[in-house]
Amino acid sequence: MSAQKTQKTIGKVFVISGPSGSGKTTLLAELICDKRLKSKLHKSISLTTRPKRPQERQGKDYFFVSQQRFLSMLKAKKILESTRYLGYYYGTPKRLVDRWLKLGLNIGFCLDLRGASALKKIYPKQAVTIFVQPPSIRTLQKRIENRNACADLSETRKRLSLARKELRAAASFDYIVLNTDFKKAARKLKNIISGEIAKSATIN
Repeated sequence: MSAQKTQKTIGKVFVISGPSGSGKTTLLAELICDKRLKSKLHKSISLTTRPKRPQERQGKDYFFVSQQRFLSMLKAKKILESTRYLGYYYGTPKRLVDRWLKLGLNIGFCLDLRGASALKKIYPKQAVTIFVQPPSIRTLQKRIENRNACADLSETRKRLSLARKELRAAASFDYIVLNTDFKKAARKLKNIISGEIAKSATIN
């Protein structure tokens, strides 16, 4: 009697990155709601020390924790990657990601360059990095100014300076998606992710 080979599904880590105003967060939200991907792609839930906004839900949008708790988890290496932005900490909980991957779930992340690089190193065979590129710096500047109408000029300049640095790193990503037209960018992103998920299933 021949032994049957058991196949194990391996989850994939999809890291979407890009400068502020590139549309990466909106694109990921579109993917999570897509009929083709809804049962195949799950949005990562980050930890944050910033206050919860009225429309946000604990454990759904973020895990809201105190700064003391966050730093304690960071020291205990329970956070895969972290960043500090406008005085608040953000990070990816290791336990949740490892559990989801063991269950064969594919996870979508929206991270900065450092976070994308960290996950690529931790999950070299499972991580797929995708850079969302705006059509031009001028367009990006307008988007940043529109999104942060109340911010002062120095804050806008900081965001633009960081954006230029991030754009130079685009070539190090597995894929680049140009976000000139949102629908076209979303379609390309869906095709990339669907293709990678299918490829993973074929390898299994």
